[in-house]
Amino acid sequence: MPPRISVIIPTLNEISIIEKTLTALPRHEWPERIVVDGGSFDGTADRAKRHADKVLVTEAGRGRQMNAGAREARGDILFFLHADARLPEEAHEAVSRALDDPAVVGGAFRLAIDSPRRALRMVAMFANGRTRLTGVPYGDQGLFVRRSVFERLGGYPEWPLLEDIEFGRRLKSAGKIVILSQPVTVSSRRWDREGIGTTTLRNQIFVLLYFMGVSPMRLARWVRPVR
Repeated sequence: MPPRISVIIPTLNEISIIEKTLTALPRHEWPERIVVDGGSFDGTADRAKRHADKVLVTEAGRGRQMNAGAREARGDILFFLHADARLPEEAHEAVSRALDDPAVVGGAFRLAIDSPRRALRMVAMFANGRTRLTGVPYGDQGLFVRRSVFERLGGYPEWPLLEDIEFGRRLKSAGKIVILSQPVTVSSRRWDREGIGTTTLRNQIFVLLYFMGVSPMRLARWVRPVR
């Protein structure tokens, strides 16, 4: 019998897309879909209740929200998905197959961006190259992890940003990570809103400063996180 997979989706003011995201996750494949809302003021939590199996409300902060969802989840596999992400066909089978290998502690999908713009195809290409080089997936790639490993690692750090990078680093140290060949497709909205060059450069500078020892709390004072 394939492992039970719990999908955990953190949200903040996602009323325009949360229903579409949830209806794209058929219950027969994804029997537990948990939305963890960070205090939306647009009715996201109420809209999510129409389709999610459970809706939680916490303080805002993606790491905090995902940890709260993990505590409520019943699955032995935790699958963290961004609210604007669209999974490929047979995603459930691909995740289950990857975890047939007991050496695999978790993994993610290849990244695609929902835009015909060449510059954004290049952004996705760079992101996928970075993941292949470092072996560390980012949160927007749809990260799945064995529950036992997640708990052993202490979950996500409850930081204002970069929590996915830190958790990915910890996960890499715990065992084998698989990057699936199928793409998870995310919205282009953050690049559309702030500009491709500005968003990409800012993100890379923040990652570099983080690896140089600048705390995420200090970095968060320099930017308003875009979800």
